[in-house]
Amino acid sequence: MQDLNNKVAVITGGAEGIGKAIAQRAAKEGMKLVLADIDGPRLDSTVAEFQAQNVDVLSLRTDVAKASEMDALAAATFARFGNVHLLVNNAGVALAKNAWDATIADWEWVLGVNLYGVIHGIRAFVPTMLAQGEVGHIVNVASVAGLISAPAFATYNVTKHAVVTLSEGMHHDLALRGSALKVSVLCPAWVKTRIAESERNRDSADRSDPKKMDPVTMQVASAVLSAVEHGIDPSKVAEAVFQAIAAERFYILTHPDTKAAVKVRMEDILQGRNPTLLSMDAGAGQ
Repeated sequence: MQDLNNKVAVITGGAEGIGKAIAQRAAKEGMKLVLADIDGPRLDSTVAEFQAQNVDVLSLRTDVAKASEMDALAAATFARFGNVHLLVNNAGVALAKNAWDATIADWEWVLGVNLYGVIHGIRAFVPTMLAQGEVGHIVNVASVAGLISAPAFATYNVTKHAVVTLSEGMHHDLALRGSALKVSVLCPAWVKTRIAESERNRDSADRSDPKKMDPVTMQVASAVLSAVEHGIDPSKVAEAVFQAIAAERFYILTHPDTKAAVKVRMEDILQGRNPTLLSMDAGAGQ
């Protein structure tokens, strides 16, 4: 997809971080924006910034884990703009817990946002996008944690691996039909976002107690927090996304070390080795 002027971009988790950076980059291309986020006040603030720049923007506070709210977002979008040309399923959360420590509420929360958020986006938007028959692109945001498996983030790893394979299958499904819609999966490593503060938008009764972390989990979580704080700017991720859209490239990797980490994992599989514990430099952040 080359000409983006006056096209429509829908971005979940669009109030800040990677989502906002993608929205800013889309606006530079002359795109109309539809922004969704669970943080209503921050969403309003972001929308005000775009409106001050005369960007045509529609917003709706949305919990992507809820099918009905994603359906409402789609209905509002198609009613306002008629079609969608870029769908970015970006909303995501993270939680530092071992598989045996994560509660049912933890699993439902992370799966709901990271995986079902993508599923709901695809289900709510793609059928109409296909029916319109126009050139378009879908970007599903996974993580390098969808290509390798880091310790202490079981729920996160599961969802990001699922988003990668979902996206790969979609690529084949669209290609077999000769569709004008293309799909990419974004697998960033460390990016300066508030992903480490994901539980700020969670019900207080379900939030984790850092004091209950075991020493190993605490060490990994601290390393992740430091890596995120020193990560790349979200604008660099947005630039990589738009380069991939123009080139119709499926895998979007933002960090050079990612390929080396993936190679180690693949060699583990091919040679029948136990999984190699990779350094934090390989990254596993959104």
